[in-house]
Amino acid sequence: MRNFILVITVLLLILGSASNAVAQTHYESNIAIGAKGGTTFSMISLSPSVPQSMIMGMMMGVTFRYIEERNFGFIVELNMMQRGWKEKFEKDPEYAYQRRLTYLHLPFLTHIYFGSHRFRGFFNAGPEICWLIGDSYSGNFDLANPPVFNEEFRETEQLDMPVNSKFDYGISAGVGMELILKNKHSITLEGRYYFGIGNLFGSSKTDHFGKSNSMSISVALGYMFRIK
Repeated sequence: MRNFILVITVLLLILGSASNAVAQTHYESNIAIGAKGGTTFSMISLSPSVPQSMIMGMMMGVTFRYIEERNFGFIVELNMMQRGWKEKFEKDPEYAYQRRLTYLHLPFLTHIYFGSHRFRGFFNAGPEICWLIGDSYSGNFDLANPPVFNEEFRETEQLDMPVNSKFDYGISAGVGMELILKNKHSITLEGRYYFGIGNLFGSSKTDHFGKSNSMSISVALGYMFRIK
């Protein structure tokens, strides 16, 4: 929780500096709504660690963007996003296991953009809150009674461990570009990184894992329509 407060404080300082840096000349506010869809690549940071690779998932959602000052605004989204991980069995290649978690994401992002009236680059950053709506896992062995692996001290508790809390929170940041087709229509492309601060599994002194933070990269194509 202390790390979360520290990150939020830093972001607020950045936002304050950015808002003071924008031009003070009159600028007509810009309000736009849109939709987006794309692909996610995610894994989980566990302690003790587990050999794993990123698992690919899908994401889709809706976007509300408000720009009050030149080069500066904010974005609120509601996204459905798949995260999870895929374990690696380098010494036991005959085995396979993956876990997929589906979340509703609600990001609150600062939007900083630059460029012309036809093409823009942008940077988005801010906190996210997430709610788990789906959890599935699969493997080609008995998850409740896993085999003896050739890898020494391999962790297996996570294979069918229930999620401790459906609520998660974290920080995301992304960069992208926007192509304005007409005054009210535009296409966006963004890559975004999410780092979860909450733990997927229990993290008390009596729990097996000290941390279980989600990490994901998403690439999304979006459409925006300006309503004002």
